Parts: sequence; C-alpha cells; structure tokens
Amino acid sequence: MRFDDITAVITGTGSCLPADTLSNNDIISTGDLKTTDAWVRSRTGIAYRRRISPGQATSDLATAAGGAAADSAGNPTVDMVILATTTPDHPCPATAPQIAHRLGLGTVPAFDMAAVCSGFLYALATATALIRGGLSHTCLVIGADTYSTIVNPYDRETAALFGDGAGAAVLSRGSPTTPGAIHAVDLGSDGSGHDLITIPAGGSRHPHHRRPPEPAAHYFHMHGREVYARAVRHMTRSAHHVLAAAGWAPETTRAFIGHQANQRILDSVADRLGLPTERRFGNIARLGNTAAASIPLVLADPTVHHALRPGDRTVLTAFGGGLTWASIALTWPAAAPRSKPPEPPSTSVPAPPHPARSQPPWTPS
Repeated sequence: MRFDDITAVITGTGSCLPADTLSNNDIISTGDLKTTDAWVRSRTGIAYRRRISPGQATSDLATAAGGAAADSAGNPTVDMVILATTTPDHPCPATAPQIAHRLGLGTVPAFDMAAVCSGFLYALATATALIRGGLSHTCLVIGADTYSTIVNPYDRETAALFGDGAGAAVLSRGSPTTPGAIHAVDLGSDGSGHDLITIPAGGSRHPHHRRPPEPAAHYFHMHGREVYARAVRHMTRSAHHVLAAAGWAPETTRAFIGHQANQRILDSVADRLGLPTERRFGNIARLGNTAAASIPLVLADPTVHHALRPGDRTVLTAFGGGLTWASIALTWPAAAPRSKPPEPPSTSVPAPPHPARSQPPWTPS
C-alpha cells in the first residue's frame, strides 16, 4: 500500500538499554552451553547483549525509550501509545496504558501489539493507518522486549541470541515530502508455521495450572533452521513488494535495516535486494536479537543517524513468530535521536495477594 497524500511522519526517535553487558562467554559459562564464542559469532554475528537487572521489567525500558523519543520530537502532545512486545509486564492487563500513565499522557488510548519480532513494523503500520484515518494526530510507537525473562539459559539454540532493550518513534500527521515520511507498507502472516517460534505453555492451550507438555514449556522455543529459510524468503519478498509499492528501484535505496535476528539472514536478504554492504545498518554484534526493539534501536542509533541524511530512502523489514512479516518504505527522519537509562521499577501495580494459592499443583523440573 502506497501513501501519496497524507501520511505519518517520524518526528523523533529514542532508545533505552539496560546497563549490564554480557559477552558470549558470559552466556556460555552461565548456561554451561556446549559451544564457543567463535561459533556464536560466525553463525549469528552476535558478540554482546544487554540484560535487565533484577526488579526491572519491559515497561521500565519502554517508558524511558518513549520519553527519549518524545524529547527528540520536541515533546509534542501525544494522543495515542502503541507498544510492540512479546514480554509484557503481566499477561493481563496490557502494558501500554501503564507506560502512557508513567509518561504523564493522561487518558490517551494505549494498547499492546503482539506480532513478535515483526511487532514494531506492525505497530508503525497501525499508527500510520490511524493517523491517516484521523483517529490520531501524534502517536508514540514503542518496541520493547526483555527476552532474558523467557529464554532458557540452558538452551544452546536460543540462549546466546537475545538481548533486552527498547526503541521508540513519534509519528505525526504530515506530507510524504517531509523527511521521515512513511511511503508504503507491506504486511503478511502464515499461521501454518505458528509452532516454529513459540512459548508452548502459559496460554489457554496449556494454562499455568496444568502440567506443562514438557519441562521447559514455559520458555521460548525456536526451530532455527526452518525459521532461517522462511525469514530470508519472506523478508526478501516483502521488501521487494514495499519497494515496488513506493515506486522505488532497489538501487535507489540508501539504507536497509532488517530485524536484527541473525547477520547471515540480514546479508542474504540484502544480497537478494542488490544492496551493497555500506547501505546495510544494524547493531546485532553489540546488542543481539532484541526482538520488537531491534529495528527502532537501529533507527535511534546515533552512528546510523550521522551516516544518513534526512530524506534518504530507507527500507525496513522484519520476520517473527506467528509467523508474521512486514516491510516499510520511508525516508530518513531529520530529528536527532535521544536515549535514556531505564526508569525505576513502577510500584503502581501491587503484587497479587496470597502468592501461595497461585502455585501450580505440579513441580517444574
């Protein structure tokens, strides 16, 4: 879908990263993983990642990133908040309303978006539609995840891949000629692969009070090889679709930013699009896979910002659980990114009473 009249324009970007940095060797030794730093780097491109501290949660990072993005945009009047995350503070309620409250936004609409690693692009597309439809004028879109809370530290397939973080963007109603404008969107899904990226237990299919289907069922699971092949295929196809919708030839694209899951996936997609190395931007070596936060963290990276000029043609593409995929064609925004440290943990939500009563009747292995 292409936008030729009124569209959403990114007017500010922000980020938040936890203070603790862990190397591959830190992860390997903690989980006693049968692998090496060299193997992880060569297969994924990942060397380091950030981890939240005890007591921190997704909302603490998301609130700080949202505040940083608002500062970058000149602190406009935000009338809607969308949070893309797989790791909300609680299964119920959504985390976005708490973030809006902590940012002092009053009673604005706020909701969570669940599309796993495609979540931020799904949220950008949703914000763009709401702005174009007149339901919002200025929307704060946040991608935040703390996968350290759901990844099994003893799982060699996933333990070394993920990091924690949050990135955000402010979108306002504007013209397609303005730097930061959203020009085209492509979205897709394939539920036949719903079990390739999943947390098997904890939902209505396998509730917490029942014995899980396997001892580690409450952790994140991923079938890496199949995900790799599908990610390359769908991200490439989606990126081609969104470039065609925007009317941009691939060679005119100045910046390619893919979901930071695996450097080999990113290179494979960029190669298929014909984009040279100098037009590929990312942070996977330093931050790992930060799920819904990965693309907004690149958008808010000062090094990337200084390498590009306002108005440069940019393509974003992602693939995640569901299965879902998304691509967006936009021009590079003008506003300089901002960053903030995590907010102090919120005390607005009390702990549930009588915790002993909520214990499952089975003993996890």
